[in-house]
Amino acid sequence: MLGGLPVEHDRGPVSHSDGDALLHAVTDAILGALGEPDLGSLFPDDDSRWKDGDSRRFLDEALRRMRQRGYEVSNLDATVICEKPKIGPRRQALRESLAKCLGVDADRVNLKGKTHEQVDAIGEGRAIEVHALVLLSKR
Repeated sequence: MLGGLPVEHDRGPVSHSDGDALLHAVTDAILGALGEPDLGSLFPDDDSRWKDGDSRRFLDEALRRMRQRGYEVSNLDATVICEKPKIGPRRQALRESLAKCLGVDADRVNLKGKTHEQVDAIGEGRAIEVHALVLLSKR
């Protein structure tokens, strides 16, 4: 899973949940903007309730906390760093999926794909890294 969408790949994530690194990063960005505990603190990997869980549940909880405090997502900027799958061909579908998850228009979501040019675990295709920044505004 990536950004709430299934992605065909010859490897799967090493994860307690569904391993959607993009949704995890977005969730942590929202929680961080609110000064809330991070994803691992709220949904620890040693709690069987979250085993194989849909990462949208985690994002939904962050969004609930955000709305409860009177905020909304103004925009999201995310960068997915991996060799495969290539982000470019999926960029628009991922932006639309993220926008739907966040309840905003797709023009408020930016997504970039980068590689590590075959260097280190990411470049060798053994890992994925995601950076996400979110701007929240008062409703």
